[in-house]
Amino acid sequence: MAITRRQRQVYDFIADFVQSHGYSPSFEEIGNGLGLSSLATVHKHISNLEEKGLLKRDYNRSRSIDLVAIKGSMKKSMPSMPPPLTLPLMGRIAAGRLTEAVERNETISFGDFTRSKDVFVLEVSGESMQDEHIVDGDYVLVEKSQTAHNGEIVVALVGGSDATLKRFFREGDKIRLQPSNSAMQPIIVPAADVAIQGRVIGVLRKY
Repeated sequence: MAITRRQRQVYDFIADFVQSHGYSPSFEEIGNGLGLSSLATVHKHISNLEEKGLLKRDYNRSRSIDLVAIKGSMKKSMPSMPPPLTLPLMGRIAAGRLTEAVERNETISFGDFTRSKDVFVLEVSGESMQDEHIVDGDYVLVEKSQTAHNGEIVVALVGGSDATLKRFFREGDKIRLQPSNSAMQPIIVPAADVAIQGRVIGVLRKY
């Protein structure tokens, strides 16, 4: 029985979490990790995976999600996830005083940044975030999320049509979208007019 790409992401998130922590994640941690604000949606994906025999739950204990190994025809039917780009990490380079060059035989992967999160990329247009060293032509890695904490850099949809990259601040029944450019004024709008699309987790620049 085939599963959806989102169900594969949920399965992979649980597997990575268990490997890192030694115990299974809560529904809240799954939702936060994958940018799902509704616990009902998380529950639906977990139930579907359970029905398809990919995990088991013990309803008498907390953190009771146990993964079932994927094999045979099920493994072939699962949507493949693209392998993360890996580049050689050769060492550190001084941006201040000179330091001895020491070569390291390591690699760095985009998977180190994204983990199993639902991440997309946007090209930056404009200079409103220049004081954060995010400038026109840069690319930002954005983790999909419908919520944000004060001070986070977010992609926000204002009035249902205008998207912007700003720092997020909730102030009573208003939202302040603060540029990091002293020449620009903040955008202050009713909270009901703002929809968070995601949180910035990284920046890429091409020369």
